[in-house]
Amino acid sequence: MKFSIQREALLVPISQVVGVVERRQTLPVLANFLIEADQDSLRITGSDMEVEMVGTVSADVAQPGSVTVPARKLVDICKALPEGIRIDVQLNGEKLALHAGRSRFTLATLPAAEFPSGEGRGDADRLTVSEQKLGWLIEKTSFAMASQDVRHYLNGLLMEFRSGLLRAVATDGHRLALAEFEADTPGEGRSVVVPRKGVMELSRILSAEDEPVELALGSNFLQVKRRGLTMTTKLIDGRFPDYEAVIPLSQGKAMTLERAAFIRSLQRAAILSNEKYRGVRIESNPGALRIVAHNPQQEEATEEIEAECVPEAEESRSSIVTIAEHLANENDLVIIEDYPSESRATGAPSVGVTNNAETSAPSTLSTITETLHFSVTSSPTIGVPLIETAACVPFDGSILVHAEHPSTDPTCKTNTVSSNSITFP
Repeated sequence: MKFSIQREALLVPISQVVGVVERRQTLPVLANFLIEADQDSLRITGSDMEVEMVGTVSADVAQPGSVTVPARKLVDICKALPEGIRIDVQLNGEKLALHAGRSRFTLATLPAAEFPSGEGRGDADRLTVSEQKLGWLIEKTSFAMASQDVRHYLNGLLMEFRSGLLRAVATDGHRLALAEFEADTPGEGRSVVVPRKGVMELSRILSAEDEPVELALGSNFLQVKRRGLTMTTKLIDGRFPDYEAVIPLSQGKAMTLERAAFIRSLQRAAILSNEKYRGVRIESNPGALRIVAHNPQQEEATEEIEAECVPEAEESRSSIVTIAEHLANENDLVIIEDYPSESRATGAPSVGVTNNAETSAPSTLSTITETLHFSVTSSPTIGVPLIETAACVPFDGSILVHAEHPSTDPTCKTNTVSSNSITFP
C-alpha cells in the first residue's frame, strides 16, 4: 500500500473517526484505524464493536492495499505536523512509514483481516433529514440520558419514526426531555433506542449546516450518512417506558418577568445553596418573585425580581427548585404559572409547542415539592423570535419545560419534564 495526501485532508476524517476508538480495548486491533486505499480514495474505519464510524477522503493512491495502524498515534502525528505539508505513506512489511518534509515516522501495524467487519446490515428503512434539525433534536434531549443505569434502556435515546414526525426522548428517571420535528418518515410507528455512545458521537459529528443527512433504520442498527462520513450504531434491546403519561397537559396561572434578570438572580442565590441538592425556594407574590437559598451552615441568600402578574396569579406560592442547568437567550421574559396537581397526561401529549432549531434550549429545572410553572418568552418589543419554555411542577414532584418559536420554524417542538423521581405507569 502506498499513497500521498495533504495533511489537512487526512486530519479531518481521522479526527472524526477517532472518537469511537476507546483507550482501553478488549482486542488490540480495536485501538487501530483500518485504512483501506483504493484507486483515488482512502477509507478510514474505527470501531468499538458497538459504534462504527467510516470516513472517506480523496488521495493520490499509487498502490492499493489495507492495514490497521494505531489510531491515536496517527492523529497525534498529523496534528503535530506543520500546516500545508504533504504526507507520503508506504507499507513496508509489518511497518507503516510516514514521510512529511524532513520528518519520518514508522508505525507498527496489525493485519486488516483482524479488524472486525460490520455485521450484515440487511434491509433498512431510509429517510433524509436536515443535518441542522437532527443535531438540534439530539442537543435538546441527550442531556437527559442516564449513564450506567441498571435499566439499560435508559442509557440511550429513544427515537420514534412516526407518520410525518421524527421524535427523540430521553430520561434518567429524574428528568425527561422530548423533541420532535416534521419529517417524511417511512413505515408505521417504529421506535428504537440508540445507545449513549452512539448518540454522543452523532452529536459530535453533526454541524449546524442545513445539509441533507441520510438515516437508515434496520432491525438492529441505525446508520447515519453525511458528507464523507458514515456512522453505524447497534441498538439497545429493551422497551422504553411510557413517557407520555408524565407530561402535564393543562394550563395554569401566570407571572411574567425578564429572563436575564431571573438567570442572574438564580446564579447569585446558588452561591449559598445546598451543595448537594443545589436547591432554591421560589416564592411568588403580587408584583414580585422572591428567590431564597439556604445551606447547612445556616447561611441565606435572598433575591427579589419585579414580575407582572395576571389577576388570578396574585397569591403567594412557594416551591423548592434546583438551579437551572440550561439557560436560554437574554432579554427574554419568564412566565411563572401555577398548575393543578391533576394536570397529568392520559394520552398523546398535546402540550408540545414549537422551537426553532437555530436557538438554544431554555432552562431545565428540577423540583422537590409543591406546584409552580415556569414559562420563558421573548419580549414583544424585541425583534427576535418568540421562545417559550415552561416548567410544570404537579404535587407529585415533576415539572415540564417546553420551548416555542412559531415565527420561524413551527415544525420543531420540545418538552422537558424534571423531578426527583419520575414514576412511569
